[in-house]
Amino acid sequence: MKQTVRRIIAVVIFIGTITTAKAQQVPTVPVLPDFQALIKPGKIQLDWISGFPNAVQIGVQRSLDSVLNFTTIGYASYPKESRNAYLDNKPLPGKNYYRLFILFNDNRYMYSKTVLAVPDSTIAANALLGAGDVSTATQGATGTQTTVPWKPSTYIYTTADGNVNIRLPQAPQKKYSIKFFEPEGTFLFEVEQVTEPFLILEKATFMHAGWFNFEIYEEGKLLEKWSLFIPLNYRN
Repeated sequence: MKQTVRRIIAVVIFIGTITTAKAQQVPTVPVLPDFQALIKPGKIQLDWISGFPNAVQIGVQRSLDSVLNFTTIGYASYPKESRNAYLDNKPLPGKNYYRLFILFNDNRYMYSKTVLAVPDSTIAANALLGAGDVSTATQGATGTQTTVPWKPSTYIYTTADGNVNIRLPQAPQKKYSIKFFEPEGTFLFEVEQVTEPFLILEKATFMHAGWFNFEIYEEGKLLEKWSLFIPLNYRN
């Protein structure tokens, strides 16, 4: 009888040890305004738990310096859900900082904390996304192809509300004009002269979501030729 009791106790302790070990392996997901950004193979994954059922939009913003130049790269698919995740499949080389723009149904908004993406400790280091993933790749003996990641312009970019911001600090002193095109090159419209250092173009001006190309001219000379993206799931 005593031997049977000892065996039962031993089994209970063993099961308890396994359960505790498994519980320790499950990472704790932060609660907004905090969240986590983990570097995984080929991507960076953001996870958070939300206590805001009245949120109508959660925009994901990214920066390389944690202070300036935050640019919206996407939106949470289900902002009202308590558990959320977002995959950045095209992170920039170097350090990636993230923050969340949270818009509520009464038009109030808030920002989350700013978080630096760190390696996922549950994945082997040699499998994680590294600087080598954004590099020059050799294509046989015929030549090389340089992989250049897309990076938002510092002059023209979209924000969490889906509108297009134009920032040209020297606009009062210099003549700037901007031309917008469809991705295949079809001309859309032109801002013949930008007179203010900061200008907002309503997203409705572009008629649809997706990629657009633009050209900025300074004193008649091409200053920048690049692209911007207006997401499909922006909220009015």
